[in-house]
Amino acid sequence: MARGFLLVMDSVGVGGAKDAAEFGDEGADTLGHIAAACAAGDADREGLRSGPLDIPNLNRLGLGRAAEASSGAYPAGLAYEADPDAIWGFARERSRGKDTTTGHWELAGCPLRQPWGYFPQEEPAFPAELTEALVAEAKLPGILGNRHASGTAIIAELGEEHVRTGKPICYTSADSVFQIAAHEEAFGLERLYETCKVARKLCDKYRIGRVIARPFLGSGPDDFARTGNRKDFSVPPPARTLLDEAAEIGRDVWAVGKISDIFAGRGVTEVLKAPDNESQFDRTLEAAARAKDGDLVFTNFIDFDQIYGHRRDPAGYAACLEAFDRRLPELFAALKEGDFVILTADHGNDPTWTGTDHTRENVPVLAFGPGIEGRKAGELQTYADIGQTLAAHLALPPLFAGASMI
Repeated sequence: MARGFLLVMDSVGVGGAKDAAEFGDEGADTLGHIAAACAAGDADREGLRSGPLDIPNLNRLGLGRAAEASSGAYPAGLAYEADPDAIWGFARERSRGKDTTTGHWELAGCPLRQPWGYFPQEEPAFPAELTEALVAEAKLPGILGNRHASGTAIIAELGEEHVRTGKPICYTSADSVFQIAAHEEAFGLERLYETCKVARKLCDKYRIGRVIARPFLGSGPDDFARTGNRKDFSVPPPARTLLDEAAEIGRDVWAVGKISDIFAGRGVTEVLKAPDNESQFDRTLEAAARAKDGDLVFTNFIDFDQIYGHRRDPAGYAACLEAFDRRLPELFAALKEGDFVILTADHGNDPTWTGTDHTRENVPVLAFGPGIEGRKAGELQTYADIGQTLAAHLALPPLFAGASMI
């Protein structure tokens, strides 16, 4: 049994979704297009990176083979790996969505049965009754934004007006989300969280998956920057998850990064907050050092998506993949006999695609640990197969959805 690890490389999709056209994403391929840009020299950036995509550890686990099976093409510039070390394949998403909450819930054995609500592209994006109630109940002088926007762009555009007027910046995206940005010092971090709690209650009737606090600091458009104090206010999963099953029988569930927020804290026994990939990797290693047999470690690595995917930065995304790959030997060294790791993603976010939103893609599935022999897993029909596999490994009750790979 030993321990189970579910590690999510946020947005590292591998293309090939059969229903991508229904989401406006036909042809999107996060990993494939990044590798192609690197091979062509289009992702070179002085002082950051150059040349073909350099991810030998991920490739040795079978990431290239998983991408090939999903999209039909081996990522450009990667050496072909004939016999990967991991159980490798790819998974299709059953739920009707391409957002963080939907992806993570399905990974944990709880596909979304009813679609989320979304705010329209038209301006204003939010119903008047929602914004009027938010202003009244949170005692605000008003709001700014009220439209679809890139978070970093709208902070640069409206940050000074926000500081001057005290009106928080409210915006949305193609995801089911209501986001509130505010200056940590001028507005106050705790006040931002309290405003988000009000918004969370008001958004329930619209079936909005997440309300997100987006605090930032800085003195002007050139140096406004988000801080690590982001907080997600999610609705709880509609059914039991892998986390619930583990916690109920006394196992510790180590939630690293934003995992606890995504599951509204349910089924989580240990919260290890961390704002970026480097610190999230550190906290994952900390959990590996402290976790007991039968425990579950669940990590979301956020930088791929938050910093590089949404900002459509192929060079930065490539460098982020390479940095993550360089740290994998530390994880390998921290594993003990019986440990089982599944490395995957929750959706795509192709940095070469139009717009700034997530992309509907399949996700890689790489399962490994001491003594585990590599083999082809093939095509998984739902992300829930991943959760079901970990449930089987940890001797937990079967989950509502999914089939185990072991």
